[in-house]
Amino acid sequence: MQIKRKQLLLLFTLLLIAISVRVLTLQFMRAHLNDPSWFQVGSYAKFDRQAQDILDGRQRVFWIDDPARTELAQYPPAFPALLALIYKISGDRSPYTAQIVLWSTDFILSFCLIAGMALTAFGVRAAIASCFLLAFSPLFALYSAYPSADIPATWFVLGGSWVLLLAFQRKNAWLALAAGVLLGLSCWLRVNPLYLCAGWAVVFFVVLREVWPVRMKLSARVVAGTIIVISPIVVRNYIVFPDFTPTGGTIGTNLWEGLGETELGRANGFACCDEGLLEFERKKYGWPADMKVDLQWPDGIRRDNERTRISLAFIKQHPMLHAGAMLRRMWGMLKVFGDPVPYCTISGFNVTSRKCLPPQWQGGALAFGVNLLGMIQSVVRYLFLPLAAFGIYAGLRIDWRISCLLLVTVIYYLVPGTVGHTEIRYVLPMHGVLIVFGGLGIDRLLSLRKRNS
Repeated sequence: MQIKRKQLLLLFTLLLIAISVRVLTLQFMRAHLNDPSWFQVGSYAKFDRQAQDILDGRQRVFWIDDPARTELAQYPPAFPALLALIYKISGDRSPYTAQIVLWSTDFILSFCLIAGMALTAFGVRAAIASCFLLAFSPLFALYSAYPSADIPATWFVLGGSWVLLLAFQRKNAWLALAAGVLLGLSCWLRVNPLYLCAGWAVVFFVVLREVWPVRMKLSARVVAGTIIVISPIVVRNYIVFPDFTPTGGTIGTNLWEGLGETELGRANGFACCDEGLLEFERKKYGWPADMKVDLQWPDGIRRDNERTRISLAFIKQHPMLHAGAMLRRMWGMLKVFGDPVPYCTISGFNVTSRKCLPPQWQGGALAFGVNLLGMIQSVVRYLFLPLAAFGIYAGLRIDWRISCLLLVTVIYYLVPGTVGHTEIRYVLPMHGVLIVFGGLGIDRLLSLRKRNS
């Protein structure tokens, strides 16, 4: 498949645009890493503390020696280890160093992975159009400059999605296994994608044209790859903690805080934020005001199981309330324009000279160019969902099997992924796939225009 000279020129232009948008967004975020309204300062502090402890010999990279340290199971072990590696190589233990390393890596990987998926699924023009949407995306620009586990976990989910497409096209069992392995690696950074392997395997089985034993073999490889990779964490948690937790003990917290997003939930004691939940549990367990506690310590796993039990009982009593909350979250996960839906966090911002340039540069041609980029971003944000919806329609007509393999990731993050409290940065893989469909939508619209002219 050849790329024409005009297409190469367009790709180069998109590269310059992407660099401009992301550098400007990085400039803004570097000035706001200590601002809790823009960055999860508290969450990063936990990862940073673990990374510092690893480097100073107070904590192991993987194993947990003390079963009372339930807070160490709250998150998978890979991101603190990654921070420790960045700190050691750079010699600088600061979030700014982690930020620039992750930002630089994401600039390469996000474009390669999303363009690769689009190219494999729908061809060169859809891949170029996907790069256009990604270049102007405030969502990916913001979270690429966000030193957290979300963006590296996204790389592995998108990589697994791409390999899954290749496994389908080539009917290759090793590629199917590799897709599951990549998904398992993402779970070492974020637990959210854990059950996506089951969705991939079921849809993979359905869309394959082979006889059923071959379909079963290929689908089983996807699940096996994920299980093999995540099994060390599961085994560690089983051995270390008296109260077994395969996922680190955060399900109850997300359910509880999700119910706290509703008025009836708050009236019944549920809290929509960590601080509110901790205040509730201080009163419940009789802890003094000066006692240092967090969500996962002390006795974090048992406490989270109790949160799960109480939350599920309340959901059972009020199923329609919970369904309505899920629908609002789904819209919050999709809405990348205008004001964000409450509790879902922001989907990025349009670059402007006032936000992103120093005072002495906020006039003249440079400022005009920055503001022009921001205006184009605003237009792209409002057009994104219609383009993605049209692209899904077109994709199902062009090749429903390939489209379904991509859509399972969207549905996973959009439906079961919104059962409890969630934030838009948790669903970046879904938006990566939607960008592929948005690129296909642009490609189809241009083809229709050319056909009618």
